Amino acid sequence: MKLRTRVFQSVTIVILAANLSIVAAQTTRRSQAPRNRTIANIVREIDARNIEASIRKLASFGTRNTLSEQNDPKRGIGAARDWLYAEFLKVAETSNGRMTVEKQAYEQQKAERIPQPTIITNVVATLKGTQPESADRIYVVSGHYDSMCNSPVDAKCDAPGANDDASGTAAVLEMARVMAKHEFEATIVFMAVAGEEQSLLGSTYFAEQAKQKNWDIEAMFTNDIIGNTLGGNGVRDRGTVRVFSEGVPSNETPAEATIRRSVGGENDSASRQLARFIKEIGERSVPQMKVMLVYRRDRYGRGGDHIPFLERGYPAVRFTEVNEEFRHQHQNVRVENGVQYGDLPEFVDFPYVANVARVNAAALAALALAPAKPKAVTIQSRLSNDTDLKWEPNKEPDLAGYEIVWRDTTSPVWTNSKPVGNVTAFTMTGMSKDNFFFGVRAVDKDGNRSPVTYPKPQARTPRPSS
Repeated sequence: MKLRTRVFQSVTIVILAANLSIVAAQTTRRSQAPRNRTIANIVREIDARNIEASIRKLASFGTRNTLSEQNDPKRGIGAARDWLYAEFLKVAETSNGRMTVEKQAYEQQKAERIPQPTIITNVVATLKGTQPESADRIYVVSGHYDSMCNSPVDAKCDAPGANDDASGTAAVLEMARVMAKHEFEATIVFMAVAGEEQSLLGSTYFAEQAKQKNWDIEAMFTNDIIGNTLGGNGVRDRGTVRVFSEGVPSNETPAEATIRRSVGGENDSASRQLARFIKEIGERSVPQMKVMLVYRRDRYGRGGDHIPFLERGYPAVRFTEVNEEFRHQHQNVRVENGVQYGDLPEFVDFPYVANVARVNAAALAALALAPAKPKAVTIQSRLSNDTDLKWEPNKEPDLAGYEIVWRDTTSPVWTNSKPVGNVTAFTMTGMSKDNFFFGVRAVDKDGNRSPVTYPKPQARTPRPSS
């Protein structure tokens, strides 16, 4: 009996301890994720009716092919450009002077999908950050406002482009409308680009200009084909959005590849950390939506406007609906065998677009309200069962400190965190860098958290020659 009693007591203690651990973990998660009133207000203010009106207006221009008319006030890419510019100007009037709007234009010379020199214009609205230490930190969100039929060089056919990509453009415009009234520590750029269907030309120009000017773009989101919820496979999904992120960076050097292979990190690029951040913030702020992380740069063999940013070393991801319907993408508008083809507004689920915009906006706001992600994070390369982490101090005046995060090497997302205070070094005692992946994130006094920075190995000090 005594043995049975001891066993029962031991089991009871283990169960109680496990339950207490679960409660403690849940309490920690709640304490790490305080409700942010600004983000909650932004999510609530996004309106599907505004998004529907914008999509229908963009589709009404007949075609928005990059090669179409630029001076017709009712039809073509020029009419869409001017309407978007006017709409962003209206938004800027609500920003108390913090937002500026410009047409970023250049002449694209002849190329594979450009038969003659063509002016390509991005419409760019910049909401300046209010904290001097953070205002140069930039977050970009885009949609492309050009469209195409079956042929990318057919400038005359009707190409309403309601889903590809009036949906993404309308989401960006609605985000700007709502967010312009709020203040953020860092800068947010809301952008409608052209030339996407001609090989990502507008976004490439913007990214290259940013690189030449040494802009600190900490993240870029592109929204492309985010409006359809009934796929060609017959599956309807109104509660999931895909976020694509690359693993091995597009601009990785041979030296960086050697380091990555030696320590791991194929799943820990800055873009992967951004995608994980979006999932955490998006699902917390918009609980009716699931963020489906897809660990690829883009859909199979395809690409979007985030790629020029990736190629220049900027973290970037793509938002896209889960189940695509290819009869409503890049199709001449027609009825064939009783089936309607063409990218028409009637196939767009406007409340779904609004929810995708809410996920975007929540993540953008969280990024722009939070401290910058820690820089120069390293792990000391000593033989030890402890893990020694170091990083440079952040500059924000409202910084509270840092957290170490970790996960098993087979886990797709961060599973654990530990507050370590306002320090620039910390040792995870008894936790081997061989067995876990580690990262560091910054936290401000309001509880806003940065994305995670994945550490590099600290360079070994050369031994003196004997």
